[in-house]
Amino acid sequence: MPGAAGFRDDGPVDDYELIDVGDGARLERFGEHVADRPNAGALAPRRAPDRWDEADLRFDRDGGWTSRDGSPVGPWTVRIAGLTLELRPTDAGQVGIFPEHLLALDWLAARIGSRIGAGADQPDVLHLFAYTGLATLSMARAGAAVAHLDSSRPAVAWARENARLSDLTDRPIRWLVDDARDFVAREARRERRYDGIVLDPPSYGHGAKGSRRWEIGADLRPLLAMCARILADDGFLLVTAHSEEFGPDGLGRSLRDACGPVAGAVETGELALTATAGGRSVLGAYARWDRAR
Repeated sequence: MPGAAGFRDDGPVDDYELIDVGDGARLERFGEHVADRPNAGALAPRRAPDRWDEADLRFDRDGGWTSRDGSPVGPWTVRIAGLTLELRPTDAGQVGIFPEHLLALDWLAARIGSRIGAGADQPDVLHLFAYTGLATLSMARAGAAVAHLDSSRPAVAWARENARLSDLTDRPIRWLVDDARDFVAREARRERRYDGIVLDPPSYGHGAKGSRRWEIGADLRPLLAMCARILADDGFLLVTAHSEEFGPDGLGRSLRDACGPVAGAVETGELALTATAGGRSVLGAYARWDRAR
């Protein structure tokens, strides 16, 4: 997948750098902090073992986050891909951004730009499982009107704060707390159409209050089929996944099955970053489809 604007997958960019991977972990710089986190697929030896002492934050699946000096780590801001984002350690071992999603931003901006160039005032894009808003804000900055949807109210509040920090509060973004399946079904009944749909579903999760549990193996294909119903005739769709069940081939096959034979131009690949020390970290897969091409 092409790199995002201002982003290379083999070196530092702004306030993010994948320094090294190996021995089941990854070493990353997020602005003023360097984090040592698990990376189950990184089984090769570390290439820069001397650099791991730089970590001032470490996450252990049993013990959670710890800092070098034992003090709690509050929110801090970073400048990534032209956006200002608030980061903070979460109980799940995240910090508020999935760096591998930077790889999609160029492609999304190009899709939006082509539709604006063809006469669309503000292409309507639906972003499902939108988390803290990296793609939402990037697409809004590129000229899209974005429906940002996540089942987590705190995640949506976090994304809105990122919009404020990035001076994008004036952009046409709808902030929605809802279950993705329920929302897409309602939009289909309303015969609403979107110029683009972006989704990054978790492997497992709970929907909004009162909704049923999400399991990617059972729920992704029906959701993709419903998304195809609300996608404009010349629309684009990007789906990413971080599940062993859905590598590039499986994700592409699911998208083709959901969208039918017209989706023959589906492109697939790995969400993979190359560390400055030389190792490679595969963090998921993507499948993307542009009906206009």
